[in-house]
Amino acid sequence: MSDSQFDAVMIGSGPGGYVAALKAAQLGAKVAVIERHLLGGTCLNYGCIPSKALLASAELLHKIRSASELGISVSGEVAFDWPKIQRRKDKVLAKLRGGVKGLFMARNVTLLDGQARFEGACRIVVTRKDQTTETVTARKIVIASGSVPAKIPGWPTDPEQVCTSDDALHWKTLPGRLLIVGGGVIGCEFACMLHEYGVQVTVVEMLPGLLPEMEPALGEALAQVFTQRGIRIQTSAKVEDLAVKASAITARVSGGQVIEVDKVLVATGRRPNTADLGLDRVGLATDRGFVRVNDRMQTPVAGVYCIGDANGRCLLAHAASAQGVTAVEDALGHGKDLTLPVPSAVYTFPEIGSVGLTTRQAGQQQIPVSIGQFPIGHLGKAMAVGEEFGFVRVVRHREDNMLLGVHMIGAHATEIIESATAMIGTKASAADLGEMIFAHPTLGEAVKEAAEDSLQQALHLPPRKAVRIMASFDV
Repeated sequence: MSDSQFDAVMIGSGPGGYVAALKAAQLGAKVAVIERHLLGGTCLNYGCIPSKALLASAELLHKIRSASELGISVSGEVAFDWPKIQRRKDKVLAKLRGGVKGLFMARNVTLLDGQARFEGACRIVVTRKDQTTETVTARKIVIASGSVPAKIPGWPTDPEQVCTSDDALHWKTLPGRLLIVGGGVIGCEFACMLHEYGVQVTVVEMLPGLLPEMEPALGEALAQVFTQRGIRIQTSAKVEDLAVKASAITARVSGGQVIEVDKVLVATGRRPNTADLGLDRVGLATDRGFVRVNDRMQTPVAGVYCIGDANGRCLLAHAASAQGVTAVEDALGHGKDLTLPVPSAVYTFPEIGSVGLTTRQAGQQQIPVSIGQFPIGHLGKAMAVGEEFGFVRVVRHREDNMLLGVHMIGAHATEIIESATAMIGTKASAADLGEMIFAHPTLGEAVKEAAEDSLQQALHLPPRKAVRIMASFDV
């Protein structure tokens, strides 16, 4: 057993851990990253990147099949090569892992391969695959251990039959029929993608609509698209029983309906990956496995921080990166609270982008709001390029006009939402957004138009009809 000393140590090399390490090194610290699996964590290897690589091929396939709408004729059979798609995806992942490793080398970040476990407040034991160990000491430690897919207790665990997104992204062959349990972001992305590859998809969601944590109208619009394409959706429903046989899997859904499929994909969320870190040895309690932190990512234990999925504040890769920068800046004496808005993105086609308060959240907080909405199909660019489906919805404070939320479904929504994120982050008003000059013709113009509509000033919508409400009293 050897002993190494560092200024800062990151447990995990996902988008939180590796960005935190690079930032700490940039600030002059001697840094180490402990990773027990693959560089880049879940995002790079089992989440954001591999799913987008598979979705890119699926969306291209969808566009080719729809090419006649733009006057393009495609002769012959339009087909896909699943093994080749998988090989391309794997090549992308390998290239990105190499990029992270190269950045570590460029900034002298030490990479330690093994399982991290606390031995004391400033001491971590790293156990390698060959069971040899190394003790690492550091003035500051950042937990960036991420999360793993949630599983349903009592259900079969054979990934060939009942699997998680980790398994499904690396399937060698595609199933003919698939049941997706969960209509959140992961479930919707897989449904959209796999349907295009010829899989018969059924989505069962326990809550009343798809994407239940987002603006309700977004889930409603996506359900409309899915239904038109032939994806089967059941909301306010629960899989009550699952019977696995050699030839097929039978699922009994609430209401008595029976669905027979070849595979089941459990997409009911994720749980923190903190169980094996020895947190009890430093007196660090968890809440359902999550390590609770303040706005500087500090845990109750001095010198120990937690970022990303492991703290439960926002289970998104870009949130983890921002939290990583916040944590190491505070650890190295440059601290400030992280209170910026975090956008959400759904990479179905059409895409979905969202930032800030939803109308439901505003109602729960009893915030008086005004809503503006603009159909993307009204835009010249949308008509010209054949991307007319969707809308942008703007939520503003009715009294002080502050921009509270922007929600969008349509082509390139995950890119366009960035403009709204920046405006909300700078505490702009809806008028500020409406006054901005947007390039024409673009799909992003819908954001400006929706902001104007929230103020009843939209020029490219008919004037709203004023309705006078007369109160009557019994005398």
